[in-house]
Amino acid sequence: MLRETVEKRWRKFSRKAIRTLFYNRLAQKVTGTITHFAGTDAVALTFDDGPHPEYTPRLLDILERHQVRVTFFPVGEFAQKYPELIRRAAANGHAIGNHSWNHAAFPFISGREQREQIRACAHALAPYEQRPYGQRIFRPPYGYQNVASRLNALWLGYQVVAWNVHAEDWFDRDADWMAEQLMQQIRPGSIVLLHDGVFDGLQERFFDRWQTIKAVEMLLERLGGRLRFLTIPELIRESRPQRENWYIPLANDKLKRIRKTLNRMKRPEGEARVYAKYVA
Repeated sequence: MLRETVEKRWRKFSRKAIRTLFYNRLAQKVTGTITHFAGTDAVALTFDDGPHPEYTPRLLDILERHQVRVTFFPVGEFAQKYPELIRRAAANGHAIGNHSWNHAAFPFISGREQREQIRACAHALAPYEQRPYGQRIFRPPYGYQNVASRLNALWLGYQVVAWNVHAEDWFDRDADWMAEQLMQQIRPGSIVLLHDGVFDGLQERFFDRWQTIKAVEMLLERLGGRLRFLTIPELIRESRPQRENWYIPLANDKLKRIRKTLNRMKRPEGEARVYAKYVA
């Protein structure tokens, strides 16, 4: 009798566990954030927060010399201000993704503003955002998102792209250090986070992008053709995107610390945003 009871409960537990695993896998496939790729020998270099009139042209020169295609996630406000740089990047075969209008932290703004941020950036990037291969891709500012913002991006037809490799280039890291960090971390299928501009930062010295530009040049010279570099849309088409549930923690103390840090940010031009509270 005891054995039958245990077996019955185990079967019930197993069915529940299998259903839970199935639904979790399904949810991750539908709403998960792309962090890297499987089944490829290529790497995706991605650049956020541009375009910048000083740094982006130099980066484009380096990429053209090495015949490397990358993915840019420009801020709509800057894309509207420097459309010739977006035009040049698209003409050179680089993919252009959406990074919001003015780099707002999505978990701290309303769902309506989240959608407005994406739409405004899309308008500034048109007709370049969907080139090549028709993929609409979005990267949340700071990488911060919650379930609501992920669903808003999905509703607007965007796949959300994060990363699995970085070299902390949003600080004032040395080019040699960053290049070495990238060399150690990069693997086939990696998505690398870099910045050709910095929309806002804790200190003014972090806005300088020359060390990042130098690190990219060093990286491409060291790899010397050992890896292919493709855009995110190209990799989505030819390989298997790997997705994770990439959400900001919901613990109040964590949110308070994040908001406090965000409210200390400075901008190289214009006023930095002040966040009043967490928006569920």
